[in-house]
Amino acid sequence: MARVKVAVNGYGTIGKRVADAIKLQPDMELVGVAKTSPNYEAFTAVKKGYKLYVPKENAAKFEKAGIQVSGYIEDMINEADIIVDTTPNGIGASYKPLYQKFGKKAIFQGGEKADVAEVSFSALCNYNEAINKNYIRVVSCNTTGILRTLCTINSKVSKIEKVRVTVVRRASDPKEVKKGPINSIVPDPASVPSHHAKDVLTVMKGIDIISMAVVAPTTLMHMHLMNITMKEPVRREDVINALKDTERIVLINSSRTGIGSTAEIIEVSRDIGRYRNDIPEVVVFEDSVYSHNNELFLMYGVHQESIVVPENIDAIRAAMNLADKNESIKITNDTLGLMKGYLI
Repeated sequence: MARVKVAVNGYGTIGKRVADAIKLQPDMELVGVAKTSPNYEAFTAVKKGYKLYVPKENAAKFEKAGIQVSGYIEDMINEADIIVDTTPNGIGASYKPLYQKFGKKAIFQGGEKADVAEVSFSALCNYNEAINKNYIRVVSCNTTGILRTLCTINSKVSKIEKVRVTVVRRASDPKEVKKGPINSIVPDPASVPSHHAKDVLTVMKGIDIISMAVVAPTTLMHMHLMNITMKEPVRREDVINALKDTERIVLINSSRTGIGSTAEIIEVSRDIGRYRNDIPEVVVFEDSVYSHNNELFLMYGVHQESIVVPENIDAIRAAMNLADKNESIKITNDTLGLMKGYLI
């Protein structure tokens, strides 16, 4: 069976991870990746053997830098069956007319407005809604973390009545040197709700959710503090068992392992040999899971650089109708080495 030809427009934090993931899929072929500036990521893409495509007006800059290109972005789009757009926030929408011109399907990221696509996507929650769609938006890293958690609890434990969540956002990714804060915690924004609740509603329509967010001076992971009111009383043991039994969610027991921070989670990822130290799973602190009648509390970490990568792979399969939900998630999990149960 012929493999689907996938192009990645944008080769930054998310794009390079999606490109690597595509190369591991038995039903996909990576056409190439696109960059607009000849920085170190362009050099590494070529060194890894990826075909590099650039804007026609910037080709001379790449030539001057000694970077071999395989053609222009339009050439890449023309050759592909579907494009994963991982360009910076707001840029993806400007490329949509080009994708439409060539009659190509596209996957967008959570930094785009929801109306850029026909459906906002989280694989565990609404895979079937995205089947055969032309334009799909994978929700943001924080929203992905919230949705994986809520959809698991809503389907495996008890129906949810309302959700209140506080998002402690990392200030920047590790590679970024021009962002902060360095010595402050900043409301993001001070008004309530933050955009995360609105984003959740694009997938779990009608749920009662309010979110608040702050930015903290760290680069490693986000942290979420969640309070869920259930429609009926729940037991802590049932919640933990549901989380343990769900793909793309892992637990850590701080009392047993001594892991009590995002820094130690990343260190474990290094120690177990995860590529780039990535943790695409939601990382739940088991010790934080607490139930009181019909209220549930928990805390979990979200690795902003990698959590949406498996979602992009599943979104490709949904758009091209390559597999049903369970089959796609299994293939993605197996090829990317995703876990469930305990991290260690």
